[in-house]
Amino acid sequence: MTTQDRGLAALGLDGVPALQPLTYPGLPVTVPSLLTGAELLELRPGPGGGPGQWTVEGTGEGPRPSLDDVLAALGQTPVAGRRPVIAVGSNASPGQLSHKLTRRGIPGAVPMVPVRLRGLAVGCSAHIGRAGYVAAAPYGARTARTTLVVSWLDAAQLSAVDATELPNYRRVLLPGDAYGMTLPSGERLDGAYVYVSVRGVLADPVTGLPRPGGGDQAALLDALLDASPRLRELLGPDAASWVRRAAADPELRARGTLLFAEEGWVLPWTELPAA
Repeated sequence: MTTQDRGLAALGLDGVPALQPLTYPGLPVTVPSLLTGAELLELRPGPGGGPGQWTVEGTGEGPRPSLDDVLAALGQTPVAGRRPVIAVGSNASPGQLSHKLTRRGIPGAVPMVPVRLRGLAVGCSAHIGRAGYVAAAPYGARTARTTLVVSWLDAAQLSAVDATELPNYRRVLLPGDAYGMTLPSGERLDGAYVYVSVRGVLADPVTGLPRPGGGDQAALLDALLDASPRLRELLGPDAASWVRRAAADPELRARGTLLFAEEGWVLPWTELPAA
C-alpha cells in the first residue's frame, strides 16, 4: 500500500468526535501505527529493542526504516523521550488525537499501538463533557482483560492532551507489571499513564455495576434520558437534542452532571488500584 493510501480520510479514520459528538468515541487504530498528522503508517513489531526499533511500512522503496529513524527524519522526539498514555475513549481515534494536537499548532507525529492489559475496564465518566457527550473513564476490575490503544506523546503533545482532559480527569501512572501491559511484540511495558475521572463513573441503575463505556453514544444518551424525566426535561427529547444543547451551554452541562448524582447513578470510583 502506498503512502497516498494511508491518509486518515482514505482509511475512514478522520472523524473527530469533538466536532461530531454522537460519533464518540470514534474509530480507534487496530494495528500498531504511526500517526503523522493526516496519515497513518503501519508499524511492524519486532522482538527486542522496544517500539522505537519497530519498522515503518509505506515509506517508499528500499529497506524499511525504524520508527525512531522516521521520527528523527520528521524532526520529532524518539520513543524513549516520550510518555506512553492509555486511551480509554476518543484519544484512541487518530482523527480526534490529530485534531487535539494540530489545532494547537503541535506536530501530530504519534506512535499508537493496541496493548493488552488486565485489571482495567472502561466505564462512563459521571459528567457531561464540553462537546456534549458522556465520555469514557477507566475503573479497576480485577478480572478484566482488554486491549486499549497506547499513544507515545512527547512533552508538548502530553501538555496539549492534558489540557483537553482537565478539570474532569487527572493523569495517573499505572505500573506495567500490575496491569500486565503487553505489546504486540510480546514485550511488556514498565508502565503507562491513564486519565482517571475525578467525577467517578456512572452506575447501571438496575445492576448497580459500572455502566459500560466507549460504545454507541446515541444509545447511551437515549438510555439516560429514558431513565430520568428530569434529565429528559433538561436535555431531551433525544440524543441529538442532548449534545446540541449541552455543547452550547456550560450551565446545562453542570446541571445535567449534578442530576447524575441526584438520580443515584454515580459510583465515586476516582482511584485505580496500584496492583
